[in-house]
Amino acid sequence: MPIVRKTPPARRYVLFDVDGTLIDALDNQRRVWAAWAVRFRLDPEEVYRVALRTRPVETFAAVAPDRNPDACLSALHELEDEDVRSGVYTAFGGASELLHGLPPGSWALVTSNYAHRVRGRFTRTGLPVPEVIVDAGAVEQGKPSAAPYLLAAERVGAAPEQCLVVEDAPSGVQAGLRAGMTVWNVNVPIAVDGAHRHFTNLRDAAGDILAFVSAGWRKPSRPTSP
Repeated sequence: MPIVRKTPPARRYVLFDVDGTLIDALDNQRRVWAAWAVRFRLDPEEVYRVALRTRPVETFAAVAPDRNPDACLSALHELEDEDVRSGVYTAFGGASELLHGLPPGSWALVTSNYAHRVRGRFTRTGLPVPEVIVDAGAVEQGKPSAAPYLLAAERVGAAPEQCLVVEDAPSGVQAGLRAGMTVWNVNVPIAVDGAHRHFTNLRDAAGDILAFVSAGWRKPSRPTSP
């Protein structure tokens, strides 16, 4: 009888957002924006309200239109870097076990922040750092553009249909959908429109994420001898 060789399943990959998905940085963001507002003699609550729904350059234009945007951004970066060094960060429940349980090379980070800050936060929370991090400096257009997730897929060597995106925010969910990927929504009480699955917290999603990836990274069985 001829040897029957089974075709191994296509590998699968998971692409994680960072803030709000793996790391709880909400309090840190509030503190940074409050310090930034005080520096520019603005109302911290109003600044944070705008910052929650816009990118920094858009925030500056809305709350400080008479200020030099480069100076605004420089001050924000200074405060964010200091927060990475001295702030208290917390990984969401289940994040460490999940990331340590994934096969090396099977996952990446896609963030609107910068890679050096992500590495600093991961080091402080004990999370492993993957080989691939697509950050704000890697693409001209951030989320909700598909560009960050498409670049991450390219860097891990995957096609979009092989990728699972794990996100908390609407802009990230839209980015993953526009990239043609499977998108799961975590850490929010109500599902974001378009997400293929919704979990109220990351820990509840961890087992299914591991199962999604391991289905493609399972070692192929040896062919049976005749």
